[in-house]
Amino acid sequence: MAILVSNRDARRIFLNKQGLAAPPNRALGKQGLLDLIHEIGFVQVDSISTVERAHHQILFSRNQTYKREHLTELLEKDGALFEHWTHDASILPSEFFRYWKHRFARRELVLRERWLKWHGEGFDSTFEETFQRIAQGGAAMSRDLKVADHKSGGWWNWHPNKTALEYYWHTGKLAIAGRQNFQKIYDLAERVIPGHHYEPEVSHDAFLDWACRAALERLGFATHGEIAAFFDLISPEEAKAWVAEHRDELTEVMIEPADGEKPRLSYAFTGFPENLGDLAEAPARIRVLSPFDPLIRNRNRTERLFGFYYRIEIFVPEPKREYGYYVFPLLEGDRIVGRIDMKAERKTGSLNVKRLWWEKGVRSSAGRMERLEAELGRLAKFAGVERVVFLEGWDD
Repeated sequence: MAILVSNRDARRIFLNKQGLAAPPNRALGKQGLLDLIHEIGFVQVDSISTVERAHHQILFSRNQTYKREHLTELLEKDGALFEHWTHDASILPSEFFRYWKHRFARRELVLRERWLKWHGEGFDSTFEETFQRIAQGGAAMSRDLKVADHKSGGWWNWHPNKTALEYYWHTGKLAIAGRQNFQKIYDLAERVIPGHHYEPEVSHDAFLDWACRAALERLGFATHGEIAAFFDLISPEEAKAWVAEHRDELTEVMIEPADGEKPRLSYAFTGFPENLGDLAEAPARIRVLSPFDPLIRNRNRTERLFGFYYRIEIFVPEPKREYGYYVFPLLEGDRIVGRIDMKAERKTGSLNVKRLWWEKGVRSSAGRMERLEAELGRLAKFAGVERVVFLEGWDD
């Protein structure tokens, strides 16, 4: 018989699994940071720095003693982390690299056909030349290889060498050795990834098993579609087959959604919920989540668990936006209670709040506003600005 899990307990489980139930001011350190990233699975990288870049904000929202230099050291000096693709560019533990080799092989099968349609005939004309330039000349940035007469129009109009670099990165022959002003520095993967992570091979069956287990461990409970979507390494059909094959290790659980409708069938490891250990209550303080936070990455799961409908409106024309260009969800305890539109104006030294929306049924009490202002003050300091400014009309 399936185990019924209340909506509140489901939220608590997921918050614990995603590192958002631990005390946000406990001393982290570099090893603690590596452990945190391993615990949550990945940290998405994004270039937008409306307040702070996504990867920094994701980590800061979980622990406010987080130091950017520790992340840089783990990535660029220690080789404990590497940058590659999940559903998007992400930072991952290097011990996962052996499993990503299967992604590289899969991508190699589809990229040439896809990029032929994208870039046209001859898109691979500089591939070998570019690879040899890196192999013999060492790490380089795209701009170091750019042909002088090529006029770039952005990612949709990469110059031929940039296309080659990205192709070899996506297929695992190159890796990101570091970034300079957020621009990638490419080098041979074997020179970037430590040998004890680079060399091991795993079978196809071991890869599928790891991809499903690692996802389910970090979700706590999941449908087969959610298992597949977590790392975006395998298909929903492969995850469904894995669930069927390992039913003796899994328990059916019925997850009550936030809207009180019919519970949804999911799966957890046998022994659930006792095997989860003691679940901490999420801190009562308000925290600002990055739009790319792994807690809300799966928008449908976010809506079911938290009753929070969220979409990034970056590519929506301004007149058609419901909220704003880059709006941040607000987590309070185990609930997502609102969203905020703000920007760090470094020239004026202020974090400017443009608009604030509380979710339906959430009251704008004095205590809640105090908690929000306290968090905005912490975030402003992290982003390198001195004060928080609520602009005229912020509460319209």
